[in-house]
Amino acid sequence: MKKTLLALTVMGASGVAFAASNVTLYGVIDTSVVFTHDGGAKDAKNVVDMQSGFRNGSRWGIKGVEELGNGYAVGFILEDGFNSDDGSGAQKMNGAFSRESKLYINGGFGQIGFGRLGTLANGAQSNSILSGWALGTSYQTQGTLTSFMKNNGRANNAIAYVSPSFAGLTVHAMYSNGTKTDTAEWAKNDHYYGLGLAYQLGGYRNTLIFESADNKGGNGETAYNVNLGLGYNFGAITPQFAYQYAWQDTQYKQHVFGLSAAAPVAGGTVKAGVKYLLGKNETDTFKAATGEDKYRSLSISAAYEYPLSKRTTVWGFASWADGDKGYSADNLKNLKAAGDTLKTANFDGYVFSVGMTHNF
Repeated sequence: MKKTLLALTVMGASGVAFAASNVTLYGVIDTSVVFTHDGGAKDAKNVVDMQSGFRNGSRWGIKGVEELGNGYAVGFILEDGFNSDDGSGAQKMNGAFSRESKLYINGGFGQIGFGRLGTLANGAQSNSILSGWALGTSYQTQGTLTSFMKNNGRANNAIAYVSPSFAGLTVHAMYSNGTKTDTAEWAKNDHYYGLGLAYQLGGYRNTLIFESADNKGGNGETAYNVNLGLGYNFGAITPQFAYQYAWQDTQYKQHVFGLSAAAPVAGGTVKAGVKYLLGKNETDTFKAATGEDKYRSLSISAAYEYPLSKRTTVWGFASWADGDKGYSADNLKNLKAAGDTLKTANFDGYVFSVGMTHNF
């Protein structure tokens, strides 16, 4: 009896401590069946497989915050990905929290965070402000806006600042001292720079982002991109517009346009959009593989999402993409054969999927 009372007392004390530190365990489990016709595949063109994270990356995480008083607080986010179809880790890197590892402080000045962070136009993680596309970064392969865009992914050794809101307008800035490592001389590390504005007031959700990555460990040529996202929620429908201009002087220049909308239908939500990509690739490798220096692709996507509960959603998705010039089906095969790492189904082919997403 004494042991039972002692155990209950310890459990109670632990519960109080846990509540005081305000730590939360959270996550997403996303599993689907996907049919892919890859117009640019070298071998098999039709694949049916079970996938994890097709709509939302499967993940688990721990987050917490400690109130310091006088409007100040210290918090953290530790998040890792996994594959729900086989239980393996999702990120191709070492480390227990490869999606995000962030320590931050909030106050009247805004927020300053440190660690491994998603970049401003990454479309994922707590510092991303990418907008303008109804399907967001969901529906990998063709549905996500980032399938056409140049993207900086996640950055190690990063520091990010978010300003207080000024009548709905916030300023976002980020710097990485080494997107992979920062143990070399400063001039030899790969640096990332990002600056963004976000306006969210009433039905408006508008963002403007400028990013650069200097590629010191690669070809040494800085890559730039500018992203614009516009949207307004009318209630019955939320139309959105996205645009990116990305360039690397002797490598490529490209434009991406996206027009989309979301609307409530029969208790769920319909999301649909069309994306258009056009660009010019100046590299000898691209020209040798395709006989072209230009590339284009048009993609149309639609999804229906139905909430079974507050935490569980079932959905269906369909998308079609058609490439031209350097991104025609034959040229995508040539690029694959030449060792290019492009996900060719992004630019030519079609995809159907049904699945379920559960949030906890």
